[in-house]
Amino acid sequence: MKLFQRLLVAPAALGLLAPAAVKASELHVSELNLNGVSDYAANFSDGSFEQVTSITQFSDVYPTDWAYQALSNLIERYGCVAGYPNGTYRGNRAMTRYEAAALLNACLDRITEVTDELKRLIKEFEKELAILKGRVDGLEARVGELEATQFSTTTKLKGQTTFVIGANRYGGDARNTQVVREGELLRGYPAEWIPKAWRNASFPQFSPDDGVEVTRTRNSAGLANADLGAAVFNFDQQIDLLTSFTGKDLLRLQLRAGNFQNSTFGFSAESGIGSPFAWVLDSPSYRTASGLEIAFEEGVLANTVKIDRLFYQFPVGHGFTVTAGGLARQDDMLALWPSAYPSDTILDFFTYAGAPGTYNANLGPGAGVWWQKGGFSISANYVSANGGRSQPTAERIPDPSRPRERTVADCSNAGGIATSCSASTGTVQIGYAADAWAVAAAYNVSSQHLGNLYEGTATPLATTVGLLGNTQSLALSAYWQPEQSGWAPSVSIGWGLNATRGSKNATLLGYDFESATTQSWSIGLEWNDVFLKGNNAGMAVGQMGFVTALELSGRRSALLNTARGFDTAAATQRQLVRDGQYAWEWWYQFQVTDAIAVTPAVFYFSRPLGSLSQGVSFNQLGALIKTSFRF
Repeated sequence: MKLFQRLLVAPAALGLLAPAAVKASELHVSELNLNGVSDYAANFSDGSFEQVTSITQFSDVYPTDWAYQALSNLIERYGCVAGYPNGTYRGNRAMTRYEAAALLNACLDRITEVTDELKRLIKEFEKELAILKGRVDGLEARVGELEATQFSTTTKLKGQTTFVIGANRYGGDARNTQVVREGELLRGYPAEWIPKAWRNASFPQFSPDDGVEVTRTRNSAGLANADLGAAVFNFDQQIDLLTSFTGKDLLRLQLRAGNFQNSTFGFSAESGIGSPFAWVLDSPSYRTASGLEIAFEEGVLANTVKIDRLFYQFPVGHGFTVTAGGLARQDDMLALWPSAYPSDTILDFFTYAGAPGTYNANLGPGAGVWWQKGGFSISANYVSANGGRSQPTAERIPDPSRPRERTVADCSNAGGIATSCSASTGTVQIGYAADAWAVAAAYNVSSQHLGNLYEGTATPLATTVGLLGNTQSLALSAYWQPEQSGWAPSVSIGWGLNATRGSKNATLLGYDFESATTQSWSIGLEWNDVFLKGNNAGMAVGQMGFVTALELSGRRSALLNTARGFDTAAATQRQLVRDGQYAWEWWYQFQVTDAIAVTPAVFYFSRPLGSLSQGVSFNQLGALIKTSFRF
């Protein structure tokens, strides 16, 4: 490129100088000093004039001169301008055509030198240049093929396929009694809740209106193993289409499919395994504490593809980012996630920064905004799970836990924004993030009928409590990461507090539900480059949402409550307030390639049915191998 620049600048320089030159025809012969011209040319050629390398060497050239930049280029880029021995250029003096010709000849000599050097270099690197040309031709062909078959110039595709093979084993001596109505399973209750006179016998008049009988008492662990003890092979498939129109915005579309619905590694299974808290309006749905973070299934149809994310995110002004979409989750609209655990997720509970009530999984139409400056951030967002429905008022249906004339609100077909059936969450977070640590505080308000507030992340009673009224939640979370891999792990801690106020006509086990307080916490440790570079290991311990205070009043059905062994609301409260359990997980991630990871894991629950196992033992041990493919 410089060679061509040199070839072009010479005529340009001559053209620049020509107007100032004096034509020979306009001079008298007597005025021509041929000897002087000859001396000038000779001196220029043999280097008698002082060759300069910088324009600053001229004492009579100034930056304000109109041709300053042109002269600077000729000197410093092309090296073909000389000055007088006294350090002057004499730019205002007229020059003859002979002098101009001598100057041009000197520049052409420089070009000839460069040309000869280029020829030598071309000859020396002839083979390398041929190889490089072949590669360039190949790249041009590949680029042409990609341009012809490209999906989009603005969209990137990312995917993750996850396989899970594993099984669970339940143990302990907790017992329950099955209650059936005309051969159909009605309830499973702790054995101690059923009067001794009724156990292991038929009792056709369990309630005034229904023919109900009590079957034999069974071991809870045996029932759980019979219903949920099989080894399973589950999968989760995610495909993300990430589109940017300006380079700073993001349109995210996520497609997802899986088959976890009836797996103990999912969030809901067709078994109550003796839990009265896992039943909602006579529908058996045990919310498993062992649900995995990657577990997914659309409704009750395995292998069905669903749009799981759809939102648009874009910057506004200085430091602000806005998110809005038809399918968004709270964590999509937070400037800071206050946990470094885990890099490879196992149990869903440990992915909520210790506070599943505040950092919940509500998904639906939503919008949010965050502001960031330095390490500080403030986030605010709103999500309504039923925000796409136009029916604002809930239907009234009979309440099985009360006399037939009483009804409850059914929001299965109702919704809208900011209605009683919107199933909404509103969240505000304040946080600060440094290079190696971060801390955040968050406040959340969740409406009644939010079915996924605690689902898969709490003991059964806490799950049920979350459905009985509006909940206010507070979270405090933080993490620290070491600068280098070693014995010191990253540490993530979190604590959550939830206060639920019962909605109108809300009942729990036949009593009016007034209020409840639940808590949760977790600690996660993760080590990087364990044994081999790229392999990670981690462990976590915590308590899912557990009831620490409960307020009940009244008595909706005296006969039912007597059957359960409770005489008063106070007795019920004392039995149920002890709803906690401990959860543990241990895992090791083999990074087979950059795109393939294999993670064996083990987890343990001390009381997966919460208060049902108070005074007796009931536990769950699970093991799995998770294989992830990212592309």
